[in-house]
Amino acid sequence: MNRRLKDRTETARSGLRLAAVLLGTSVLAGMPGIAAAQTAAAPGPAVPGTAAPGTAAPAVAAAPAAETITAINVVGAQRLEPDTIRSYIKMRVGQPYSQASADQALKDLFATELFANVQISQANGVVTIEVKENPVINRIILEGNKRIKDEKILPEIKLAPRQIFTRSKVRADVARIIELYKRQGRFAASVEPKMVMLDQNRVDIVFEIQEGPKSKVRRINIIGNEAFSDGTLRGEMVTKQAGITKIFSGGTSYDPDRMAFDQQKLRQFYLTKGYADFRVVSAVAELTPDKKDFIITYVVEEGKRYKFGDVKVESQLRDFDGERLAAQLPMKKGDWYDAKVVEDTIDRLNDTLGAFGYAFADVRPSYDRNKDDLTMGLTFQIAEAPRVYVERIDVNGNTLTQDKVVRREFRLAEGDAFNSLQVKRSTARINSLGYFQEKFEVEQVPGSAPDRIVLEANVQEKPTGELQLSAGYSSLEKLIFQGSIQQRNFRGRGQTVGLSLSYSNYSKSAEVSFTEPYLFDRNISLGVNVYRRDLNSFNYYNASRNNLYSQSTTGFQVRAGIPLTEYVSAVGSYTLNLDDITIDQTQYFSTRQNPPLSECDPLLAGRYLCDAIGKRTSSILGLSLIYDSLDNRMHPSRGRSMAVTAEFAGLGGSVKYGRVRVNAAQYYPIGKGFIFSLRGEGGAIKPFGSYGNAALGIDGVRLTDRFYLGEPTIRGFDIRGVGPRIVRKTYDTATGTFSSDRNTWVDDSLGGKYYYLGHAELEIPLGSGAKELGLRPSIFVDAGAVWGITTPKIQPLTLPYTMVCNGTVSSGFVSAAAGSTTLPSLPTLPATCVATGDGIAGGTPFQEFFLGNSPKPRISVGIGVNWNSPFGPFRIDFAKVLTSVDGDDRKAFTFNVGTQF
Repeated sequence: MNRRLKDRTETARSGLRLAAVLLGTSVLAGMPGIAAAQTAAAPGPAVPGTAAPGTAAPAVAAAPAAETITAINVVGAQRLEPDTIRSYIKMRVGQPYSQASADQALKDLFATELFANVQISQANGVVTIEVKENPVINRIILEGNKRIKDEKILPEIKLAPRQIFTRSKVRADVARIIELYKRQGRFAASVEPKMVMLDQNRVDIVFEIQEGPKSKVRRINIIGNEAFSDGTLRGEMVTKQAGITKIFSGGTSYDPDRMAFDQQKLRQFYLTKGYADFRVVSAVAELTPDKKDFIITYVVEEGKRYKFGDVKVESQLRDFDGERLAAQLPMKKGDWYDAKVVEDTIDRLNDTLGAFGYAFADVRPSYDRNKDDLTMGLTFQIAEAPRVYVERIDVNGNTLTQDKVVRREFRLAEGDAFNSLQVKRSTARINSLGYFQEKFEVEQVPGSAPDRIVLEANVQEKPTGELQLSAGYSSLEKLIFQGSIQQRNFRGRGQTVGLSLSYSNYSKSAEVSFTEPYLFDRNISLGVNVYRRDLNSFNYYNASRNNLYSQSTTGFQVRAGIPLTEYVSAVGSYTLNLDDITIDQTQYFSTRQNPPLSECDPLLAGRYLCDAIGKRTSSILGLSLIYDSLDNRMHPSRGRSMAVTAEFAGLGGSVKYGRVRVNAAQYYPIGKGFIFSLRGEGGAIKPFGSYGNAALGIDGVRLTDRFYLGEPTIRGFDIRGVGPRIVRKTYDTATGTFSSDRNTWVDDSLGGKYYYLGHAELEIPLGSGAKELGLRPSIFVDAGAVWGITTPKIQPLTLPYTMVCNGTVSSGFVSAAAGSTTLPSLPTLPATCVATGDGIAGGTPFQEFFLGNSPKPRISVGIGVNWNSPFGPFRIDFAKVLTSVDGDDRKAFTFNVGTQF
C-alpha cells in the first residue's frame, strides 16, 4: 500500500488539487501532508486525530506488551536532524513501549505540521520512526485574478517561498483571499488551491481564483417607518439599490461596514427631525441563492417627536455671561429638537471661546428629557478653564521645504494669546501652498503649563514639480500641443519657476515665469513673465475658416503685490508689449484701377482691418485690488473672490488708453454635495490720444485692444460670436434679396469697448463611482454682451467686376448710393480697349451690414460635464440660446479635451 501511495504522489506534477484536503475528503490521500500515517506492520486500531478528516486513520503496528525501548531510530529525514525529530515526542529510551505511547508520538509529530507521512514500528526494543517531510514551497502563483492585482493579494498570503508547506496555512490563505473579495462585494468568489510537485521535494502552490460578479443590493426594505417614506430614508443611506439610475454609483455593492454606517445615518436623520428615541431594532442582509445580490431589511422604531424645552447656558468663565450667550443660540423653546443644531452650537461656542484664548474650554450639553410633554430641555455647561498662550510653534516632517516657508503662514506668533480662528486661518493658508498632504491640520498640544499650548505643523511633503506634455483637439483651436515644466517650491523657498510652450492652429506661445512670494523675507510678492504670443484672428466664409490678421506679441510683465488685510491684497504691474499686426497680402491686397489702389483693399479686408495693420508699442501700468476667501482655488466649494483692475497704457509707447475690469465670484455649498456659484465680470476701455476718426468710421480703440465675447466664456455662441460685427451678404439679383445662409456670409467680429458677463451654475454630485471617475456635471445660465464701438464705414450695395483691356486684367467695383437697393450698372469699357477678348464682366453683388452693437443681454442655458479622464481634462457643453441680437453667431455644442502622455 505504501508503494501505491508513493506512486500517486509522483503523479502530482500535473497539478493535483488541494481543495479536497481543505474540505476534509480523501480524494488526494496520496498527496504529501495529506496521506494517512500508517505503520509497516498490519493495521492496528485507529489513532484519533492523526489524519485529516475523511482520510484513512493512521495506525501503528501491534507491539509486545511492556517491551523496553532500547533505541529510537529516525529514517527518511532530509532537512531535520534526527535529534530534533526525537525532541518532538515524549517517547524515550528505557521507557516501556506501548500502543498508547506510539499513538501519542504520532499525534505530536503531526502537530508540528512538518511531515507529510509518519510510520512507527518496533522490533526487539528498537523503535523506528520513518518520516516523509512536508515539501518546501518553491513559489506562489495566482491565476484568474483581474479585479484585485497580485500586489494586493500576496501581502495577505502567509505562505511564502522557501517555507514548509502546511495544510492549515493553505486553508487560512484561501479564507484571506475570499475575505479580500468579500470586501469588494464579490461574495460569489471562490478559490481553488492546487499543488504542483517538483523535484527535491519542492512544490508550486497555485491559487485558481474565480472572482465572480459584484454582489449588488437588489432591494432595501424598511419596516416600522411611519413619519418618512422608504424613498426618503433610502436617500439618507450610503448604500443604494442597484438600478439603471445608479449605474455610476459605487454604493450599490454590499458592504457590511457601509451597512453599519447606514444605521448611524438613519439615527442621525431622525435625531435632526426631533425623534430622540429612534432606534434600529434589527438590520439583516440576506444573500440570494445565486449569490449575486443582497436583500437588506431594517426594522426601525421611530418613537415620539420632541421639541426643545428651556435652553440655557451655564458659564463658569467670568468673561462670558450665560444669559447673553443663551440669547444668541440658534434654537428656541418650542422649536423641533435637532441634534445637528446642538452639535453645531457646541462647535460655535468652542470657536467663540477659542477666539478669546480659551483653547481648552469644555462645553458639554446636559439634557432634560420630559416624556410627558415631549420636550427636551438643554443646558450648555461651560467649565472653568485658563486663558491660553502660544508657548511654541513646531514644524516637523519638512525635508525640502524650509521652516520659514511654513512659519510665515501662521497668523499667530510665539507668546501670542491663543485664537482658534487664527489657527484655522493658518491651516487654510498652509493648505493653499499645495506643498503638503491633503487635509493638513495644525495640531494643538498642551504646553509646559496649564495656560500654555504648543502648535505643531506635522507636514508630509509631496512632489511640487510638474512636467506635462499634452496633445488634444478642441472645437475652438483644433489640434493642440502643449508642454510645460514648473516647480512650485523651488529650492524649498516657496518660489515658483516655470516654462510653457503651446501650439495650435489658432495660437502659439512661449513663456518663462518666476514668482517670489516673500521678497527679502518680507510680505511682498514679486513676479516676472517673459513671453512671445502669436495669434491668428479669423472669420468664416462658406463654412471655411479664413485668417483675418496675425498678431505677434513679444513682451514682459513685472508685478509686485502686498497684503492689505488677511483677505485683501494689492498687486501692481508693468507690462511692455511689442505688437506686429499683419494680414495676408495675397488675400487682402489688390491692384485695381477703380478706384486706384495698390495696398490693403478695404473692399476685401474692410476699413477697420486695414487701419489695424502695423507695428506698435504698448507700455501699460496696472493696479489690482483683490479679495479672496475661497476654500480652494482649483475647485472651490465655498467663499468669494473679487478683483478690480485698472490699467493705463501711455507711459511711453504708441498706444494710449485706460482700461478697467471688475470680476467677482461667490460659491455656496448646498444640499449634499451640490455647489452653486455666481460669477460676474465687466470692463470698459477709453482711448486717449489722436488715434481714431469718427467721420471715417474709425474707433479710437484699436481692434486688438478691444473686448470680445463668445466661446468659451459665454456658452451657446461661437468664438467671438457675440457683439459688434460686419457681415457681408451676397445679393440675389433674381429674387432681389440678400442671402440668409450664414455659411455664405463673410462674418468679421469687431469687439467692443464695454462688456459684461455673468454665470450662474449648479454643480450636481454623482455617486462615489462617478466621483472616482472624475465626473462633475452641472447646469448653467450665461448672460453677457459687448458693445460701444464707433459705427464703421461699410459698403452699400456693391457690384465687383473684372475688366480685360488690351489683354491686361484688372478689377474694380461700383457701389450704389447709401441705403439704395438698386443694383448699380457696370462701367463702360474704355474706347482704348480694342484687343480681341477685351471686355468687362460683373461678379456677385454684395452689401455689408453692421450688426450686434447692443448692450442687450445674450442669455443661454445648458448642461455641461467636466471629466478628469485618463487622457486629460475633458469638458463638454450643450447650450440653448434664449435671447440674442441679429448677427450673433450661435453654437449649441462645444467640447475640449487634452491628452497627456
